Amino acid sequence: MTTQRALITGIFGQDAAYLARHLIDQGYEIIGTHRRTSTNNSWRLRELDVERHIRFEELELLEQSNIIHTLKETRPTEIYNLAAQSFVGSSFNQPIFTGEANALGVTRILEAIRVVDPEIRFYQASTSEMFGLVQETPQKETTAFYPRSPYGISKLYAHWMTKNYREAYGLHATSGILFNHESPLRGTEFVTRKITTHFAAIKFGLIDHVELGNLNACRDWGHARDYVEGMHAMVRHDEADDFVLASGQTHTIEDFANLAASVAGFKIEWEGEAEDRKAYNRETGKCIIKVNPRFYRPTEVDLLMGDAGKAKDVLGWAPRTNFENLVEEMMAADLDRQSRTDRFVSN
Repeated sequence: MTTQRALITGIFGQDAAYLARHLIDQGYEIIGTHRRTSTNNSWRLRELDVERHIRFEELELLEQSNIIHTLKETRPTEIYNLAAQSFVGSSFNQPIFTGEANALGVTRILEAIRVVDPEIRFYQASTSEMFGLVQETPQKETTAFYPRSPYGISKLYAHWMTKNYREAYGLHATSGILFNHESPLRGTEFVTRKITTHFAAIKFGLIDHVELGNLNACRDWGHARDYVEGMHAMVRHDEADDFVLASGQTHTIEDFANLAASVAGFKIEWEGEAEDRKAYNRETGKCIIKVNPRFYRPTEVDLLMGDAGKAKDVLGWAPRTNFENLVEEMMAADLDRQSRTDRFVSN
């Protein structure tokens, strides 16, 4: 039996770490790619004990010849494109780079597959941000898209290009429309880990409070560990297609903060509305959460909730980690990290 060889772009990210762990357990060889100029921030891979199993290669999604050369040299049987400018907020400040990396970068990979080896199976990391100003709730594969950020727009371009290469050239090219998926390995630029790292630092007396944006924004949150299993199931399915992965439940950022605070041992009370809303620690009377309009998006995505019925019916996939357990795991992990150092931990 031929060993499967997976090339994972964006190898230093959250999803790549969990995917590498899952595929290694399935007997895969792993090629992890990163930009030459990127920081070797492999702490996630070390936490999951996968770094030593990965062959690292430099890959630049802005350079077509480099992608073609990499595919010829590594000869993967599967490619999981997890590399991106992935922070929505930054996409407003870097719209051109976001488009180059997230949209045209995917086109370059697809074209390289077509030229080098059309038998390579391809996974594109699409996103619920493509739904943006939602046209129906819950959102599913047939829901109309209405992205509300340069990030969402760039991902929509890549999503349709993946579909086009599948239909025009017969590539096994699949898009996973994943709703928000978090973990203790999430980057601290994302609001969920921002909350848990700051609460841990407050708990240990290193900072006083955390500043957040729109507390009423609703998201469909799941665990990245569950969602990478869905990615693999898509790639191994006989027919390439598009699939939504979601929990089917929605919670506000304030909900997340309330639960994380409880896990951290804070009893909080809220006062005020909108920009004046604050949360106080009842035991100390100190404010530990403030709203800062600086963290508002120019155009907000208010309600995201997915319908993963197709993935369940076709792939047999369903999330295994509920919202409460996800928040508990993330908060406990950051409390543990903070307990082992005397500085504010935010990796």
